[in-house]
Amino acid sequence: MLGNYSSATEFFLLGFPGSEELHYILFATFFFFYSVTIMGNTVIIITIYVNKHLQSPMYFFLGHLSVLEILITSTAVPFMLQGLLLLKTQIISLTACCVQLYLYLSLGSSELALIGVMAVDRYVAVCNPLRYNIIMNSRTCFWMVIVSWVFGFLFQIWPVYATFQLTFCESNLLDHFYCDRGQLLKLSCDDTLFTEFILFLMAVFIIIGSMIPTIISYTYIISTILKIPSASGRRKAFSTCASHFTYVVIGYGSCLFLYVKPKQTQAAEYNRVASLLVSVVTPFLNPVIFTLRNDKFIQAFQHGIKRCCRLLKD
Repeated sequence: MLGNYSSATEFFLLGFPGSEELHYILFATFFFFYSVTIMGNTVIIITIYVNKHLQSPMYFFLGHLSVLEILITSTAVPFMLQGLLLLKTQIISLTACCVQLYLYLSLGSSELALIGVMAVDRYVAVCNPLRYNIIMNSRTCFWMVIVSWVFGFLFQIWPVYATFQLTFCESNLLDHFYCDRGQLLKLSCDDTLFTEFILFLMAVFIIIGSMIPTIISYTYIISTILKIPSASGRRKAFSTCASHFTYVVIGYGSCLFLYVKPKQTQAAEYNRVASLLVSVVTPFLNPVIFTLRNDKFIQAFQHGIKRCCRLLKD
């Protein structure tokens, strides 16, 4: 515990409550999720990069989404796994806590912006197929991705700065497995009401703001699909955006659950569960959602495996 007039220079992360056996079970579970996330998204990136049949805007965006998923989960999960394995409270400095929170929020913001971009890409593919290659040319795709990355990293500068301008004198015990902003605000002895309100408005802006092009795009997509006379044509058109739509529902659902709430200092269990959805479950599902139902990607992956086998035999 800290005195009333001193601010914490380091924090103790309490991680997960429970017995030693529970910690080992959680470690094995989360290590499996993390390993599959890294391997699955890496396979997506390599397959897209080496296969010329996947050199299209949809797969270009998917490759960047996979990079973001790897970075997001790697920001918090390895530190969490270390705490579960060592069975002790972890110490993190104020600077490291600031960097971790900034990277986590910035990468997440970039991902939301990219999801909106992918929705627009699917809209053009379904509603304007004849002009798709003209509208979604390589230059346009490049700048859309750059803007998504830059937006995320610029947008989160003030929220993180404002958070760490507070004085943390209530305690230096963070009841979480990473530097969660809600738990940090809980430790402040300053009046955080105004800061929480601004953070709430900014979370609404980025999440709802990226949802608007997604909702508009899918409104037009669904309308266009319903006008297709044949059932096979409707299935084919919907299959081009089914994976992205599934990811949108899961991704936005977990982010709304975690960030869009007026009171940032929610109960520790609430924040822990929501954070696990964002940092562990969603990145784990990305390879599953975008590959298992994608025949073109599966064919490209199988072709790559065959090429590797032939090279090894030679």
